[in-house]
Amino acid sequence: MDRNTIYGLILIFAILIGYSIWMTPSQEEKEALARKRDSIAAVQRTQDSIMAIGQAKKAKEIARQDSIAKAQSESQPAAATSETATPVANINRDKLGVFANSANGPNDLYTIENEVLKLTISAKGGKVYQVQLKDFETYDSLPLIPFDPEKTNFGLTFFANNRIINTNDLYFHPEQYSGSIFVEGDKTRSLSMRLYTDATDTTFNKDSFIEYTYTLTGNEYMLDFDINFVGMDPYIDPGTSYIDLSWSTEMLQLEKSVDRFNGPTIYYKFYEDEVDYLSETKDDEDDLINRLKWVSFKQRFFSSTLIAKESFLNAQIKTFTLENQHPHYLRSMETQIGLPFAMSPMVNIPMQYYFGPNKFKTLRKYRLDLERQIPLGWSFFLMAWINRYAVLPVFNFLEGFGWNYGIIILVLTILLKLVLFPIAYKSYSSSAKMRVLKPEIEEINKKFPKKEDAMKKQQATMSLYKQAGVNPMAGCIPMLLQFPILIAMFRFFPSAIELRQQSFLWADDLSSYDSIFNLPFNIPFYGDHVSLFTLLMTVSTLIYTKMNQDMMGSSQQQLPGMKTMMYIMPVMFLGIFNNYAAGLSYYYFLANIITFGQMYLIRRNIDEGKIRKQIEMNKKKPKKKSKWQARLEEAAKQRGYKPPKK
Repeated sequence: MDRNTIYGLILIFAILIGYSIWMTPSQEEKEALARKRDSIAAVQRTQDSIMAIGQAKKAKEIARQDSIAKAQSESQPAAATSETATPVANINRDKLGVFANSANGPNDLYTIENEVLKLTISAKGGKVYQVQLKDFETYDSLPLIPFDPEKTNFGLTFFANNRIINTNDLYFHPEQYSGSIFVEGDKTRSLSMRLYTDATDTTFNKDSFIEYTYTLTGNEYMLDFDINFVGMDPYIDPGTSYIDLSWSTEMLQLEKSVDRFNGPTIYYKFYEDEVDYLSETKDDEDDLINRLKWVSFKQRFFSSTLIAKESFLNAQIKTFTLENQHPHYLRSMETQIGLPFAMSPMVNIPMQYYFGPNKFKTLRKYRLDLERQIPLGWSFFLMAWINRYAVLPVFNFLEGFGWNYGIIILVLTILLKLVLFPIAYKSYSSSAKMRVLKPEIEEINKKFPKKEDAMKKQQATMSLYKQAGVNPMAGCIPMLLQFPILIAMFRFFPSAIELRQQSFLWADDLSSYDSIFNLPFNIPFYGDHVSLFTLLMTVSTLIYTKMNQDMMGSSQQQLPGMKTMMYIMPVMFLGIFNNYAAGLSYYYFLANIITFGQMYLIRRNIDEGKIRKQIEMNKKKPKKKSKWQARLEEAAKQRGYKPPKK
């Protein structure tokens, strides 16, 4: 690696650090954000206080009614007990009021499916109990079910007749269900689950219910989900302006390896605003988020998303990891969402579900920014543009030929290298000029060996560059232009669902590591297996580093310790990439091999003798003063400064 390349890397890191500093909020912005959060917290505390007061009043009223009922029961003779009026039923009625008859029932399961999706709806809670993505399998060839059915909760919480009701534990009834529902093509089918109020101790009121309606279209991962309140206005407290929806589950591990930069977490979109998310690497939570469009339980390649037709009032979200779970456990997720509610005989809350793959084209067509869950480098616009407008279209175009994905990556790498070839040629040309000047630079180093002469040495070196017409920074710009593409590929390949479970050569899954040998022990920072593509990438990088060191020779002595660092970095990458996507290591390996070929061709076509003659001619040419230098000299003359005679 030559000195210009090193300067380029330093410049790149400086730009990244500067960008992060620039994006850091100022003190005024931090104070404004703090004031905003304090205001939100104050509003929330006020709402909580109002709710607490209301709950206290309700509790007093319930206690008063209970005491009246107790007094009446003590003053009357005991009534005969029927089979339906059991002590359990009485307890449920005291607790659940008009929903007491729904406290018990058979936990039947109902299915509605299309060509790509199979939903199992549970009578208990009326919720989506299980989702199966029919076109996919887990890494160990099991049906792909994103979350644990037994650990999934979904329910509405509200006040009805001074009682707190949670629908998650109540039993719904299907409406006109005559067997498994299957829909295909452009057709649409629905499944409705109803939670009825009580008419008597043993019967339901069919004119008063809460309804969940699931509407599925053939060949679609998106489905409509409507919550209807029909004839519920006599029971739900009149002051109700919102209803809480609680949704929680345990996500299951679907891939052989976990991407440390694309881990399971919760994504959410602000209404008509940006998409944000919780930490992908550790437990995280956000207490209050106002006005949301959707909330998504996102895994590496799949997501389960609840979408508002308009917007949610607010949401609380949390991700956490439990201990001693089953082998397929990945992470727990939960959210509590505020749904807007306006009291009337018929209330409709329209929403949508998305259960499906995190594929850019699939998510993009819904125009809801769902594709922002795919980590293509959205935080750095240049990376996002490269992946979205260059890499993805070419990748999808090559898919159309039906080639193996290993061949597609090879062709994609060749195309990228062809596009970058002029930049690479410019960089090698600059290196050749620096090699020609190397003897003269070494003479300058001998002339100024002392540390206190560092400034004189630098001035003499820059004077030599100026006389020879060589720009020492010419090698930095090509590196700077290539760096975003290098990082864009780092984000693209591990997040590309197209590579999932696609085999090539010895790799059985290009989205995971390609183990050729499992170790009987675990090596810290490396793992318990040997990934061959990562090994090939590391060896080729070391060879590339050695070639650059030999090309520059003794000029590297100006940067003590840098030579060793250039060899340490590939070894570090060996540990980082060993557990990463094989497709990425394969791409970097191919890029190194093609680079070797480019270096050979360029060196055969660059005549250093001609470059030396051109530099000698440049030294003899009179140097024109730049406009900036002329203005400086003119300003100095006006102040009475006389330059020394040559």
